Amino acid sequence: MAEEKKENFEYTEDSIRSLDWREHIRLRPGMYIGKLGDGSSPDDGIYVLLKEVMDNCIDEHTMGYGKNVEVSIEDKTVTIRDYGRGIPLGKVVDVVSKINTGAKYDSKAFQKSVGLNGVGTKAVNALSSWFKVTAFRDGKEKTAEFEKGVLTKEHKEAKTTEPNGTLVSFIADNNVFKSFHFVHEYLDNQFWNYCYLNAGLIINYNGKKYVSKNGLLDLLQRKTNEDEIRYPIIHLKGEDIEVAVTHENQYGEEYYSFVNGQYTTQGGTHLAAFREAFVKTIRDFYKKDYDAADIRSSICAAVSVRVQEPVFESQTKTKLGSLNVYENGPTMKNFVTEFLSKELDNFLHRNPTTAEALKKRIEQSERERKELAGIKKLANERAKKANLHNRKLRDCRYHYNDEATGKDKDAILEKQKESTIFITEGDSASGSITKSRNVETQAVFSLRGKPLNSFGLTKKVVYENEEFNLLQHALNIEESYDDLRYNNIVIATDADVDGMHIRLLLMTFFLQFFPDVVKNGHVYILETPLFRVRNKQETIYCYDETEKQAAVKKLGSKPEITRFKGLGEISPDEFKRFIGNDMRKQPVMIMPETHIQQLLEYFMGKNTQERQEFIIDNLRVELDLVEEPVSAN
Repeated sequence: MAEEKKENFEYTEDSIRSLDWREHIRLRPGMYIGKLGDGSSPDDGIYVLLKEVMDNCIDEHTMGYGKNVEVSIEDKTVTIRDYGRGIPLGKVVDVVSKINTGAKYDSKAFQKSVGLNGVGTKAVNALSSWFKVTAFRDGKEKTAEFEKGVLTKEHKEAKTTEPNGTLVSFIADNNVFKSFHFVHEYLDNQFWNYCYLNAGLIINYNGKKYVSKNGLLDLLQRKTNEDEIRYPIIHLKGEDIEVAVTHENQYGEEYYSFVNGQYTTQGGTHLAAFREAFVKTIRDFYKKDYDAADIRSSICAAVSVRVQEPVFESQTKTKLGSLNVYENGPTMKNFVTEFLSKELDNFLHRNPTTAEALKKRIEQSERERKELAGIKKLANERAKKANLHNRKLRDCRYHYNDEATGKDKDAILEKQKESTIFITEGDSASGSITKSRNVETQAVFSLRGKPLNSFGLTKKVVYENEEFNLLQHALNIEESYDDLRYNNIVIATDADVDGMHIRLLLMTFFLQFFPDVVKNGHVYILETPLFRVRNKQETIYCYDETEKQAAVKKLGSKPEITRFKGLGEISPDEFKRFIGNDMRKQPVMIMPETHIQQLLEYFMGKNTQERQEFIIDNLRVELDLVEEPVSAN
């Protein structure tokens, strides 16, 4: 028996496989587009597919060809039309289906583009159930159609009156992206970012026009509220660099960083250089050795650089690794420092009112930090005594802030992006999730009961309240948002009044003290089924009344209906379905026009008149209804 088992695992020539480009992308999509997801996260694969096609349009615009891009999404069909030069007709098939084929290896054609490795549109093609590309060039057009990367139809060249450019349409493969949907707010942000970073670019998406005149100034105006910033936004532009910065009244640091028009959500060398250079410039200007944390506390900034042949840490280009701006040119650190030392220093000298307001904000942060120092020390000692890892947190193996190295780096990065912490109420709910979770990427933090309403309180309460202190330790966000331990923070509470209240209290905690985790799309609400409808042949889980009625109609003959009153009632075996690949989660999003303090005051303040009037005006009394049996016909 042992002999037979040994033969099954023999390492021979037959063990070696060679995959073509299409098979490799479909087998290892995470290497090319990061995590797959269903569209509920801004970094899910379907947005990366759209971005890969859009990047080519933006690169054309950057090179001076075509200022209009038209985008439409109908059902799940994405169509993107640019008015650049158009793919050379003889290479239409190759450009979207032959790996390492493209124009961007010739740095003369694309000096500072986003995509340089010839993979982007090939990945879109391979991961789409249907993909069609048409190139319009000098009065002629050429079209090719594919299914899952396989060429199904190559049209002959034909005459056309269409202006030059490229038209791409695709439908993401539903077998790869399970039950996906596009969230309009994520697309909205994506298109605005393109326009902020490319002056003169016009994007039309499903009838809505996106255009920006003032670049990063417009971005920061959209991301902040005028009555919550401490001084008017400072906007500085130079060759291959643009910066916008202000300070707010919130806690933490908030950054939007870009390279060659690419939103680097995980920062990189350019953001590290900015954070360091900003501190140095401020110290030099005020001639005072302020603590770096005090200078950057409550900052909101955007920084964009143009780099020749950028090096990113993965195909999804979310973190810059380049040390130099140009070949044999200045280091990123020296480039950014020199720019800020001159331009920011000049601005503060010319605008003494802004300089004074910035100084007051820094000194306020300094006072707050010193007041917290003693409390933090006691709270951290208490957290150690509480034995955090055994008592409250069931941790996972991979974390968002870990350093990925080695030959499996891309696979590790994919798992890090999947890292999730479920915040649950009570032991019964946390018990079910703990038993059914994926121990590699899913952690569980258990609340003892309803957390404190933290609205209007200072950060002192985060350290004095044991539960909040343990939670911030679990998330690893005490010192900086950059150290966030989990990419997804999922609030998992019962779908009843108490569960909703706990959700509000937790969201108040994050918005009050760590708003950047919400603004950057890390916080979600877990959706779990309210009903289980089954007969002897089939079981259907339903998330609302409409789904329940449809299930009853489908199964017929009076199926058994179970109403889940809480998460603890769902068995671990069942729970696996709801936190796996088919997990439903709703993102907690703050729209740019939302005033966070006003929002919290309305919902979490002490009986505001407006809230009282709203409740009175909208109060309804429901009569007890006897549910009518649903016909199976």
